[in-house]
Amino acid sequence: MADTQSKGLIGRFLAASPDSVGKTVFIAVAVCLVASMIVSTAAVSLRPVQETNKKRDKQLNVLQVAGLYEPGQNVAEAFAAFEPQVLDLETNTFTDQFDAATFDGLAAAQDPELSRELENDPAGIGRQSRYKTVYLLREEDGDLDKVILPVHGYGLWSTLYGFIAVEENGNDIFGLQFYQHGETPGLGAEVDNPRWKALWHGKELRDEDGDLEITVSKTVPAAGPEHHIDALAGATLTSVGVDNLVRFWMGEEGYGPFLKSLQAGEF
Repeated sequence: MADTQSKGLIGRFLAASPDSVGKTVFIAVAVCLVASMIVSTAAVSLRPVQETNKKRDKQLNVLQVAGLYEPGQNVAEAFAAFEPQVLDLETNTFTDQFDAATFDGLAAAQDPELSRELENDPAGIGRQSRYKTVYLLREEDGDLDKVILPVHGYGLWSTLYGFIAVEENGNDIFGLQFYQHGETPGLGAEVDNPRWKALWHGKELRDEDGDLEITVSKTVPAAGPEHHIDALAGATLTSVGVDNLVRFWMGEEGYGPFLKSLQAGEF
């Protein structure tokens, strides 16, 4: 009886007009289900490729900010020159609690056990991971050449993510580079302009007394031009954001103690 009734329902459905409400809803639902299955399958199958590309992009940016990238070179092979280490910002020591090759400091910032909520938050990041992966570049004799530090903070429209390369003395900047942001094209997005990025090379974080003086502003501060980077024309709030994030991460709540240890030759 049930089978007969079922055939009757199917038969009535097939016999219904193509413009009927029932058929329209059924086809719409069926199309949505098939499409969602295709999208889900594609997302799962492409995830390894996406992760590989994400890893390569990070390696590429580390190479670029360190001045080591050459077009056409094998990124993975060139990146092997770096020594990744997970830095404990509270103890100012490297930790083997995590795998430095895979540890994600940004994800750790969302874990209450691995991060802290900021009361003083000039960079606008909300929470700060207690651990960050830094990249050491050494000379052939083992002496430290540069250290690459991840930084991020809020600009005008978005959070800017990037790296800052510091010389072995822990004070001279080799370069700054952002790899992700959503700032206004032609204005705040000029953080990607090679001419502006070149202004960072050779600037000093601190003065002779050890005070943090690096500044992004329209005018040269009293500390002198060696600590100054010109603000981006027409992008005041993005410039302020960059100034805030660099000063935060290079300060006492960021990498400041670690950089002082570099100056003391402890690494």
